[in-house]
Amino acid sequence: MTLDRPRLLAELATVCAIPVTPFHPDGSVDWDAYRRTVIAIVDGGVLAVTPNGNTGEFYALSPDECDRAVEVTADAVGTRSLVMPGVGYDVRTAIRMGEVALRAGSRAVMVHQPVHPYQSSDGWVEYHAAIAKALPGLGIVPYLRDPNVTAPMLRRLTEYPNFVGVKFAVPNPLHFAAIAAAVGLDAVTWVCGLAEGWAPFFWVGGAVGFTSGLVNVTTGPSFAMLEALRHGKYDEAMVVWRQVKAFEDLRARRNAANNVPIVKEAMAQLGLCERTVRPPISEVPDAEKAEVTALLASLGLG
Repeated sequence: MTLDRPRLLAELATVCAIPVTPFHPDGSVDWDAYRRTVIAIVDGGVLAVTPNGNTGEFYALSPDECDRAVEVTADAVGTRSLVMPGVGYDVRTAIRMGEVALRAGSRAVMVHQPVHPYQSSDGWVEYHAAIAKALPGLGIVPYLRDPNVTAPMLRRLTEYPNFVGVKFAVPNPLHFAAIAAAVGLDAVTWVCGLAEGWAPFFWVGGAVGFTSGLVNVTTGPSFAMLEALRHGKYDEAMVVWRQVKAFEDLRARRNAANNVPIVKEAMAQLGLCERTVRPPISEVPDAEKAEVTALLASLGLG
């Protein structure tokens, strides 16, 4: 597959959905519910989908389950949306997952932040460079969650034509703006990796897209925010921000332990999938289930 860099740069400038991975009550993957979830997201207007993201419980899935999630997503979406699976772990595993994605028709992958406890700046760069070199036909989008990653480190990756974007998930808009300016606002597509709760504040620093877990529940607010930001209507974007802030704040509780369980709880209350999650995360307590019910009502759902 030949890499179409300009097309990928443009496609990343949007709402990037991170679908949940629904489970049966026994913890096995509910592939029928997964397919319905992905189709509903794309039917709602989403043009970029990342199976095997953090909201998809990437680190709780087996390699076979990750592979199947990519295949089911690609089959369900077809050509209606960019499918950009999450890959990670050691370099060889990340490359193998990328090869699976390529065979399924994906044109880009999101590379999860390396989890090795002893990382160096050179090692971080080489990790991503090795994946980029091995997968020249796929766009490479690092998932940046480490505040110690610097602009010079990212600039070293720009020598690879398939380095097309950065999913920036360090909750510091000033730091983001400085990094994006130093690397180049047009060098790659900058995506706010912290969803709607942070998107307006990253936008003024150079972000042109943002990730979303909320789209598993409803896509309307996300696209209202996106359109407002694209047209520089920050007052309108902040109206949406205030509308969804309580939901995103609830997901961020207990050091973001609620990130996935709150989304699945909302989906369970809407009859979309079970609320089941896998360790090391857990379902939300009853008090927070009641909060979700109220939040759904405030969004006109439920």
